[in-house]
Amino acid sequence: MSSTIQPILSEVRDQLKVEVYANRQDMGHSAGQAAAGKIKELLAKQEKVRMIFAAAPSQNEFLETLTKDSEIDWSRITAFHMDEYIGLERNAPQRFSQFLQDRLFDVVKPGQVHLIDSSNSIEGECKRYVELLSEAPIDIVCLGIGENGHIAFNDPPVADFEDPMLMKPVELDDACRQQQVNDGCFPAFGDVPTHALTLTIPAIMSGRHLFCMVPGPTKRDAVMHTLNGPIATECPASILRTHADCTLYVDTDSYEVKS
Repeated sequence: MSSTIQPILSEVRDQLKVEVYANRQDMGHSAGQAAAGKIKELLAKQEKVRMIFAAAPSQNEFLETLTKDSEIDWSRITAFHMDEYIGLERNAPQRFSQFLQDRLFDVVKPGQVHLIDSSNSIEGECKRYVELLSEAPIDIVCLGIGENGHIAFNDPPVADFEDPMLMKPVELDDACRQQQVNDGCFPAFGDVPTHALTLTIPAIMSGRHLFCMVPGPTKRDAVMHTLNGPIATECPASILRTHADCTLYVDTDSYEVKS
């Protein structure tokens, strides 16, 4: 791995560590290096590492950095992802499982990959996936924050910090669906599915180590509310301020650096 790039600003909000980088390339590279270091640290102490990944353009630089670390023994990693649309064709390029297979899983070939299959019965798929998630603790979660403050597909109307479930079907709110158009994933609002399966907030927060990558100007309001607003479901990502080991990686587009 190449030399570490230093953040231009570091701070802590409640328990949440924040690192600000000059641009999204530096941000993704540094986050990827940090996550790779944690993976190798854990593999030195335990037989397997269990990880959950987000699928979004915000993760591209981070995932690319992970794939380039030849020292990670991916055969000892069990991989999950955190959400999936309901209603897309099995081979649709917008499926989050496809996104992660193209950018990560097919490249590094983890020992086990558990994909959400939303074409199954919803109740049955939730049961199947929760059983897999619950086999052992989750070591690392790699996530982003949506324009509406969501983590996974826990949009403000459906987010529940005390959710009794680890996975559930949700209806996507309009801001979330519009983001998928803004990100270039769908050509128009009407093409974006209305429902999805998502890991819940307790499932995400159960990870021992969280790495959260949030670049770009469209995320500035969400980052501001995450860091400065109340810890409330109006901005689901605000709950990250209560996690014992979460680092938020942002760039100067998503975080306003005061001069």
